[in-house]
Amino acid sequence: MTAEPKRRIDKWLWFVRLAKTRTAAQKLALSGQVRVNREKNTSASRSIRIGDVLTVAQESGVRVLRVVDLGERRGPASEARLLYEDLTPPEPPRDRSEGQRVGPRPTKRDRRVMDEMRSAVAIDEDFSSTTD
Repeated sequence: MTAEPKRRIDKWLWFVRLAKTRTAAQKLALSGQVRVNREKNTSASRSIRIGDVLTVAQESGVRVLRVVDLGERRGPASEARLLYEDLTPPEPPRDRSEGQRVGPRPTKRDRRVMDEMRSAVAIDEDFSSTTD
């Protein structure tokens, strides 16, 4: 009877390049930011198998990954992508009209003029509120 292949979670996170170093992968696994099949992971030595779904919270957002292969080494990024299937839902499209500049970037002189106008408006508002 052959045992099902397993890999330590910290090693696999390092293989798929979610962490730069093995120590960083271990810290990520221990931090509570990794879930295996919806269960919070508290051990770097936890074994994962092919088919497990990992949810990893990173600074850039949450990633959902299905383990496709366990890997034998930490190879190039193209090889690392073959070890998992990314199930992360796509981000909703952002409205690009918000915060978009109408014209060219203002010069230093333009900014000084705008600052003067803002301060003049602020003084007028303060003056009008005290006279009412």
